[in-house]
Amino acid sequence: MDKRNVNRRDFLKLSAVGAAVAAGTRAIKNAGASSPRGDGEHQWAMVIDQSKCTGCGYCTRACNAHNDVAPGMEWNEVQEAGTVGDHIVYIPRPCLHCENAPCVEVCPVKATYHREDGVVMMNYDRCIGCRYCQIACPYEARSFNWKANTEPNPAVPEWGQPEVERRPRGVPEKCSFCYQRIDRGIELGLVPGVDPDATPACCVVCPTGARIFGDLNDPASNVSETLRQHASFRLREDLGTLPRVYYLPADAAEMEG
Repeated sequence: MDKRNVNRRDFLKLSAVGAAVAAGTRAIKNAGASSPRGDGEHQWAMVIDQSKCTGCGYCTRACNAHNDVAPGMEWNEVQEAGTVGDHIVYIPRPCLHCENAPCVEVCPVKATYHREDGVVMMNYDRCIGCRYCQIACPYEARSFNWKANTEPNPAVPEWGQPEVERRPRGVPEKCSFCYQRIDRGIELGLVPGVDPDATPACCVVCPTGARIFGDLNDPASNVSETLRQHASFRLREDLGTLPRVYYLPADAAEMEG
């Protein structure tokens, strides 16, 4: 069995919490979000509702367009994670922007780092292409750019226009929570997670509202309220990475509706 199949099987194990909760969601504690560790005024997080995700792939295509991701590479993967009743359950996986990020710890040149708002970033000019970060990530959220990307982007213009420069050959790439949209939006007085122009493209394009984005430091934000009101889990919480991406497990009753 090849590496991709093994990893997919591991993801099925990771998302087993969601499948189990579908039979009785209320058995899981509504613990809400962990206390954010960043020093910034804002601490960004994403919530993905498995009951609403249909696996359409719109998030992947919008991400590829807005971040000018090379053909054949995906920063936002969407994988099947079993079934609940007659419904397929999906588990989308962007970079999880862990508070205790292994990729940050292992980078020998500090090309991977935390912003004050908790977003895990890449300095592609500093990166030496050692791929330590890619090996250290337990979620396989990074893709290596083996060659210069000179091809037309098939996701443009249907799914959006590029907002960042293409990365050079020889660096690992990953989701950045669309930091460029967050920063530009704040400069314009917009609210990330509320105003589309300030919100990650994957959240904006989702036709079912399965993705929610917002500020953990704001108790009235949509992510804070959602995590207070619903059971949630994070991938491989046993590792202590403290991801900033939370999942609402699939609920059969909600999916029937």
